[in-house]
Amino acid sequence: MKDIAVPVERIGDEDGTLFGGKASSLGAMVQRGLKVPTAVGISAHAYDRYVDSTGLRGKILLELNRKSFEEMRWEEMWDASVRIMSIFSTTPIPRDLKADLEKNLSMMGEKEVAVRSSAIGEDTATTSFAGIHESYVNVRGVESILDHVRKVWASLWSDGAILYRKELDLDIETSTMAVVVQEMVFGEKSGVVFGINPNQADQTVIEAVYGLNQGLVDGTVEPDRWILDRNTGSVLAHQSARRDKIVLPTESGTELAALSSEKTSTPPLKKEEVAQVYRLAMEAEAVFGHPQDVEWTFRRDELYLLQSRPITTGPKSDSDKNKVWYLSLKRSFENLKDLRKRVEDEHIPKMIREAQRLDKMSLSDLSDEDLASEIERRGKILDKWHDVYWDEFIPFAHGVRLFGQVYNDLLNPEDPYEFVDLLGGGEMLSLERNRRLEEMADEIRKSPNLTSKIKSGDLTPPLEEELDDFMSRFGGKYSRDPQSKEGMKKLLVEMALRPPKEVWARSSDQRREDFLSRFQGEKRDRMEELLELAVVSYRLRDDDNIHLGKLDAQLAASLNEGRSRLERRGLSVENIPRNEIAPALRDPDYRPRQEIEKGSSEPKTFVRARQLVGQPAGPGVATGKARVIKEEADLFQFKSGEVLVVDAIDPNMTFVVPIASGIVERRGGMLIHGSIIAREYGVPCVTGISDASDIIQTEDIVTVDGFLGIVTIERPAKEL
Repeated sequence: MKDIAVPVERIGDEDGTLFGGKASSLGAMVQRGLKVPTAVGISAHAYDRYVDSTGLRGKILLELNRKSFEEMRWEEMWDASVRIMSIFSTTPIPRDLKADLEKNLSMMGEKEVAVRSSAIGEDTATTSFAGIHESYVNVRGVESILDHVRKVWASLWSDGAILYRKELDLDIETSTMAVVVQEMVFGEKSGVVFGINPNQADQTVIEAVYGLNQGLVDGTVEPDRWILDRNTGSVLAHQSARRDKIVLPTESGTELAALSSEKTSTPPLKKEEVAQVYRLAMEAEAVFGHPQDVEWTFRRDELYLLQSRPITTGPKSDSDKNKVWYLSLKRSFENLKDLRKRVEDEHIPKMIREAQRLDKMSLSDLSDEDLASEIERRGKILDKWHDVYWDEFIPFAHGVRLFGQVYNDLLNPEDPYEFVDLLGGGEMLSLERNRRLEEMADEIRKSPNLTSKIKSGDLTPPLEEELDDFMSRFGGKYSRDPQSKEGMKKLLVEMALRPPKEVWARSSDQRREDFLSRFQGEKRDRMEELLELAVVSYRLRDDDNIHLGKLDAQLAASLNEGRSRLERRGLSVENIPRNEIAPALRDPDYRPRQEIEKGSSEPKTFVRARQLVGQPAGPGVATGKARVIKEEADLFQFKSGEVLVVDAIDPNMTFVVPIASGIVERRGGMLIHGSIIAREYGVPCVTGISDASDIIQTEDIVTVDGFLGIVTIERPAKEL
């Protein structure tokens, strides 16, 4: 079929490679007489014409090849996605293609429509892209439809879509996107039906909500659930939901509203409607020959089938589970608000109290048996909070992603990371910590004789007390380590040798107000709430690890006490594994296995490239000597004006950033800790350079270009 857009009833099964699984399945169901809203399929040829005629295809490949996909973390995948999708938002559809699409979409008139993805290769018997690509509802007018078609095309390159294609071994570089433009049916009740329960093969599952399906799909509205006998359709169980919300159409899209009181106590579906939905699932299965996941809606007692896709099985491998976890990070606004409340009101106060309680304990007064039990207890406490970190802290940090998407969709900025300038400054713990360091450094500047005292290992009593208080409050995992305190003294001297470094003045408050001034009334209130949530989640992305670091320090203190006691027994503890310290304390005759992990006998070799390409993460250009951080002790050797080169920065390390001239990091992303703190101080930063801490050597002269994401090795250390 040569047309780039046709009514779905003209699309047959053989056209799936051109119009995608969603469009071809709708066509099949219309042809079988099922009630489906009027729809037009836009073929993949339209997408290909767009990316080829505008030069986007080459730009996409450039972004995808900045770093090997296998080495990317979630932050890097999201960064690549943001850059690619931003190119779509700033690249209009060429005039000739636009004219062809307008001609074929004219049949939709001024109807409200849904603009849905129909990517080639999605929704097959073995792959389901449900929720991966974007869909937009309640769109009106050809101009707006085409704008949303472009957004659906862009969603082919969402981080979740890129990850999923890689997991399925689909050719990412040749991926293409078809689109379905479907008349909106504003049902009074909507839902999905799974022809076969993925967890129990003899059952069918129906989920239903009042209003539009969007609330069910994005998790903002809890559905009622019916479990049916798959063979007979008889109801085996009904699980009632907490019915208090409904998604309704508005002039500009949809809104979440309170459900009327008369409906809160009544299930969305009557008994006969449950039976109708069951029959619809069986009819769809008969059409395609295998069980379907069907989206439906009731309008004035008439049942409409909106879309249908094959049911695929759940995750089996660890890789699948990691993918599901990653995709689960994309949360709705309402879900993020709930997460914020738990994180701020419950988790962080509990973490602080727990660290304080452990800090008051005198480990030296414990018997060997009690110390062994305390080590195990502290290990379990830290493991518990690590689970909370993965389950709640990281998902909440993705509030930044939601705001970034909204900001870019609304404003189409040339710089896809412009939204970050609205989030910085304020109350991050790392900034407060660095301000305290700067205050102590200033005392040294004003009293030159203090420099010589520090170098000889001495401090004035007031400054000594200040440093002790600082290590207790902000030292994190270094707080109980005497060697770290001595290293911090050296860093204070380095800070004192150069002018005070202030947080980069970026007028975040004014930028926020400029953004909010674009909206009025309830829309402004909504945007203000979203922006506030993004600011908090951005700050938490840096703060959460500092709180974890304090608990880590308490475990480390108990382990160090255990090692000291074992040394007094005459045991060598240099290489004793953590999990053997407690058993060794309990058994006077215990001899730990002194197993040292042996690396490869062949050293890792690298081609000494002069120019390394990564991801731009902090604007600016700087040149300086590299200081490569291989282990934590290397941080305290850092000199003012050096370029920090590290595998991965965590917030417990960012106290050196104020004296760094630039940052280079293997781990990439605009939301990693190194990037966040670099932007706060206006330090040029490039991330996502594979093996950065191996390719670059300490004392290499390097130039960090944070605009282009390039690091140049001007002179290797051996040539100095």
